[in-house]
Amino acid sequence: MDINPQTLTAIIIYLIGMLVIGILAARMTKNLTDYVLGGRRLGAGVAALSAGSSDMSSWLMLGLPGALYAGGMGEIWLAVGLSIGAYLNWQFIAKPFRVYTEVSKDSITVPDYFENRFRDHSKLLRVISAVVILVFFTFYTSASLVGGAILLESSFKMDYELALWVGAGVILSYTFFGGFLAASWTDFVQGILMFLALIIIPIVTIFELGGWGETVNKIGAIDPAYLDVMSGATTLGIISLLAWGLGYFGQPHIIVRFMGIKSTKEIPKARFIGMTWMVLSLFGAIFIGFTGIAYFADTPLDNAETVFIVFSQVLFNPWVAGFLLAAILAAIMSTVDSQLLVSSSALTQDFYKAIFKKNASPKEEMWVGRIAVLVIAVVAIFLGYDRDSKILDLVGYAWAGFGAAFGPVIILSLFWKRMNRWGALAGMIVGAVTVVVWSILSTPKLNEAGEVIKEAVIPFSLYEIVPGFLLALISIIVVSLVTKAPSQEIQDEFDDVKEKLKNA
Repeated sequence: MDINPQTLTAIIIYLIGMLVIGILAARMTKNLTDYVLGGRRLGAGVAALSAGSSDMSSWLMLGLPGALYAGGMGEIWLAVGLSIGAYLNWQFIAKPFRVYTEVSKDSITVPDYFENRFRDHSKLLRVISAVVILVFFTFYTSASLVGGAILLESSFKMDYELALWVGAGVILSYTFFGGFLAASWTDFVQGILMFLALIIIPIVTIFELGGWGETVNKIGAIDPAYLDVMSGATTLGIISLLAWGLGYFGQPHIIVRFMGIKSTKEIPKARFIGMTWMVLSLFGAIFIGFTGIAYFADTPLDNAETVFIVFSQVLFNPWVAGFLLAAILAAIMSTVDSQLLVSSSALTQDFYKAIFKKNASPKEEMWVGRIAVLVIAVVAIFLGYDRDSKILDLVGYAWAGFGAAFGPVIILSLFWKRMNRWGALAGMIVGAVTVVVWSILSTPKLNEAGEVIKEAVIPFSLYEIVPGFLLALISIIVVSLVTKAPSQEIQDEFDDVKEKLKNA
């Protein structure tokens, strides 16, 4: 398809709008706390949509519809697991985490919190957690950039490698200067755009197909298995899809929004806004892929993950298509900017300031953070050169890594007084290593033709977050119990947080 000038103009208008927001946010960014946490002044709406859109990257617009288009309703368990996990995260983690991070020496990053919560003067917790962030966010950011490249390549016949650099350049231009505020404000706008796109496309498609009943009949005529939520499902398969919900408790780019919200009183409102947005958006993505089975029955798509893109181009006039395609950019940008900022804070706050230059000035810290954003983005771009990477696979690996390494540590650190730094360290390492090793041992070796030449060591398929999360949880409990109890100072702070939560 040739580049349509109206479509291109609509996308450019959107991108200019994001840059303007970045410039405005830059004027309010004076120090590292502003740059990585926005001075803890996010309102409920911005915090909710920022957390949601940061969470729902290109996989929501490309990966999930693609999975439904290829496999039918049997893939819906993933959305169910995510919805449950997100709700539990808002309900049980948001408020105590917001209070604890402020009480514990005003922690502004996740590694910062771990070190302060357990009074880890060795800095092992800070360094190990920063390494986990940098490793897994490299894959996560790369996955999002791959999504952006697919969009630009598919829509405008742009060279794939050039598309990688163009997409990353736009995101960097506002994240570099505006930091957390720019990311949060743009995420708010992007969240609205994503929501509208995910609702509009399936409604128009169902109308074009003659209504919901006719759509279901057409899909059933193609293959009844597409209508069955249990089609091709196994017990381990369903557990694996539902287990995506476990990942929420350890995602730094999501829980940092809990740290940045201005008051615990805003959290119930933010939870309602965030969950409403998320559930409706997930259903929209599901129905885009599902209706695509009927709509493209005669001309099947070569790449299932382009179903949203193709719908935008064939159903709408070029101006509307431009803004719908901009929604994919929104999903990508809203996630990458958050990932870059968390990675930047890990390098700045948890390496540069904590280890190399403790007395760095606020301005110096902010510029080190900006340079870190550039470095991390370039590494992610080069990893994204593998154009055959599946977005959902890359995201799944990083999601499991964070969920297993950080999730159990964060949960128990908020609710178990006896937990100590050795337990936290053991859980973090065991969770991360288990995800990496399990992924390697459960993946068969393929030749260039995609044929299996060596079977996987683990003979069954189970999402690596399940063993990683469970083993990390066990490690924290066992190691904490067999080592010295936390100091009285740590226990008193734990009690202080509980008291504040009662009065919040």
